[in-house]
This record gives sequence, C-alpha cells and structure tokens, in this order.
Amino acid sequence: MLEAQAHSHLKTLLRHDDSNWPHHLTLSRLVGRSLRRGDRTLLRLPPSPGERWWLGLLMPLCLQPSSAVLVLTERQKRRLLQVELPRLKSQGYRLACWSGPSPPASGQLWLLDHKDLIRAYRNQQLKQRPLLIPDIDQLSSRLRLHMAIRIDASHWEELRQALPQADQVLLDLYERMTRQLFQDATRPDARVRLDGSAVQKLRDLLGVMGSLPSPWADFLATSINQWASWAELDHQLLQWSWCLEPLEPLELLPGLLRENPTLMLSQTGETSRLDKELLDAESAPDVTASLREAELEEPLPLFAPRRQPLPNTEIYAQHLLEQCRRLVLGRTGLTIVLLDDPALRRTLTAGLAAEFGMRVQEQSTTPEANGVISSSWSWWLQHQEHLPEPDQLIVGLLPIASLSDPLTAARVERLKRLGNDWFRSLLLPEALRLIPAALAPLRRSGGRLAVLDGRLRGRSWGDQVLQRLEPWQPLQRLLPD
Repeated sequence: MLEAQAHSHLKTLLRHDDSNWPHHLTLSRLVGRSLRRGDRTLLRLPPSPGERWWLGLLMPLCLQPSSAVLVLTERQKRRLLQVELPRLKSQGYRLACWSGPSPPASGQLWLLDHKDLIRAYRNQQLKQRPLLIPDIDQLSSRLRLHMAIRIDASHWEELRQALPQADQVLLDLYERMTRQLFQDATRPDARVRLDGSAVQKLRDLLGVMGSLPSPWADFLATSINQWASWAELDHQLLQWSWCLEPLEPLELLPGLLRENPTLMLSQTGETSRLDKELLDAESAPDVTASLREAELEEPLPLFAPRRQPLPNTEIYAQHLLEQCRRLVLGRTGLTIVLLDDPALRRTLTAGLAAEFGMRVQEQSTTPEANGVISSSWSWWLQHQEHLPEPDQLIVGLLPIASLSDPLTAARVERLKRLGNDWFRSLLLPEALRLIPAALAPLRRSGGRLAVLDGRLRGRSWGDQVLQRLEPWQPLQRLLPD
C-alpha cells in the first residue's frame, strides 16, 4: 500500500537528513492513506516554527503519480521549487510539478495559488482532482484577500469616460460620497463603512448601463448581504479607495471542498471555527487525526491576577504600563508584548522605552538579547520563526477582533440577522485559534506567560481562554530572578 511504501522510503531518507521533527513518518502514512482512499481528511499538526510537514506530504506524491492540486502561497511555492524538490532530488526522488493556468497532463502535481484556485474552480477545471491544502485555517482569509475588489479614483474616471451619458450624475455621486466619508471619519487612519442611499443609487444606475469596465462589473455582481464595503481615506490628497470583501468566501465557492477529495493540514491546535466553516460548507472531514508533541505539554507559568481593569476603562493604559515595567524588570531574555490596538501599542512602547531605552522596539526582527518587542498578534505569528525563542510573553490584549473593523462589523451583523450568538460563534473561536501557535515558542523555551487583560478573569468566556492555555500553573506573585 502507498502508506507503507511512503513510510519505508521516508525512513530511509531521514537517516541522511538532519530533521528532528517526530511526526514525519506518521504524517506520510496519513497522507498516503488519504490519497489512496480519496476521502476528506483533516490533520491537526502541533504548532511549530517553520513548515515541517513538507517531507511527509511530498513523499507519497513522489511514489505514486497523482493528478492532485497543491494549493500554496507564493512563498511556499518558492520554497517547494528551490528547497524541497532539490532536497528530494538529491536522494533520488523526483516529483513532476506543473504551474500553468490550464490543467496538466495526468501524473503531474498542479501547483496553484489561491487566486488561481478560485479561477480554476469557476472554470470547472478541478474535475474531482484531489486538493492538498496546507494551512487550511488560513484558507478563508486568503480566498477573501484574492476575491477582494478595490476601486480607486482612477476607476471612477474610467467609468465616467466609458459612460459619457452619465458623466454628471457619476461626478455628483462621487463628490457626495466623498464629503460624507470625510465628515464621518473619526481619525485620519479610520476605515469608514460604505452603504446607504448613495451606494444603492450607484447600483441602480450601473444596472441599466450595459457593459462596464473593470472592476465595476465585479462590484455590480456583489450582494450587500454577502459582502463588506468600506472606504480607506487619504486625508493628504482628499481621496479615498473603496474596498469590498466577501464575508464568508466558501459560501461564494459552493462545492469547492465538497466535490473534491481534500487533504487539509491545520497547525493552530484550535479548529472549532474551522470545523464550523467546513460543516457550513457541507465539507466535514471523513477522517480527523491529531498529532501532539511532548515538549508542548509542559505546564506554563501563568501570571494573571484576578482583579485587573477591563480594556475599556480609563485606567487600563496606566495599569498595562505599570505591570509591563514590573514584568520586564530584571529579565535577561527576549520579552514579547502582544496587543492589536495600534494607538495603545504605540503609547505602551513609548512608556517602556522611557524606562528601558533602546532595548524596547515595536515590531522589529533585530532585538537585543534582553530586548522588548511590542507587536500585534498577526505580526508575531508571521515573524516568530525569525526571532529568538522568548523568555517571556505578555498578553496586553486578548486577540478579540474589534467591531470598529468594517469587515468584522459586517460579519457580526450578518450573524445577528440570522439569530446566532455572534461572539461565541465568530469572535471568540477566531481569537482562540491564534493562542496555541503564539505560545508554542514560549513553551519550547520554558518561559513565562503574563495575561494583563482583565476580561480573562472578569468575563464568563475567560474560562475558555484558560482552557486554550492549558497546561499551565499559576504564578501568584512576581519574584526577582
């Protein structure tokens, strides 16, 4: 069987490879089994730096010609072509890969990015081909990014030139929308939701105008119930860009995961939101397997005082600064401070820099040995493999998405209309998904975790966050090293 062959060949290859990841052989067997059976399989991998799944995924594909589709980002594709395939070739294994826009001949692995995956699906080019999707947790966000529509001032000019009979009406609409948007902006970097009578009037007008230049035809095809719409303002030029993104991309690509055998890899350790997305898309996996690592099961020292102010109180910023000072004082290793609020993060960084000087930086990949880096959660998850393992991680704010974000607000409103619990079905699961991967480097270094967000102890859902932090042991007070 394919899984036995993959196990045997990979075991031989690993004798000449310096990789110490313990799951290569298990993963290769599971991948081989999924390819042989043609089912839907979800494999939950332990959070780890880098992408350590390549050998286990590619070995079964080397041994048995397949018409599978491998969905990769541009960075992952470069790594495959420049690192992983030469690595296999040096050990005598070859894998035929095809990167063209049209389907390859049988026996070649078709490499697609997420934009090309959308195009291939809409052109009905997948045709029961097995789909291999690493980072399945990121599928919706990456599809959303490539399905997004952006309309700039130049597109308005092109529209007016294409429809001279409506030139004055379009100019009046644009000026009216511009005045309203800049009046509604609460700060220079604000993103203002776009809806209301002006947008509907534009839709009604374009709907009777026949053929339209890009991207206006795409805009007209969007549904206000399935897309979020907002404006990004440029206060220097007094111009704005119109952004539209789908609320749930998989709903606009029905059958993408349901009609094809699919192998999905997840590295977050928390898949409740993913499980719901797959269930809503009628693509629940036939087989689910979880791989674990012993070094990620060691209890983490957790400092989380019970009586802390909530983030929406006036004293929270001062509380955050004072506690961070205490936590950083005397530490000899790297400290990471996580909070997504840009204004609060800048204020905190400035306050810590006044105390500790140049060792404090915001979102920098070149810290000092005892440096302090303040960053957003997404930045830390993206750059952690390029940084030393931290000695301490401070959670300034739990990664609960803000309703001031137009996309989040639109997704929440949709769930409200459906009568769903929008916080526990959307915001909380998406926050929990980020935690295991963010903590993985800290568990490997044996460092300390501090949570300064008062909602951890002050809200009923805080218990679910504590469960995602398991295993941990309470640190009741701070002691000098």
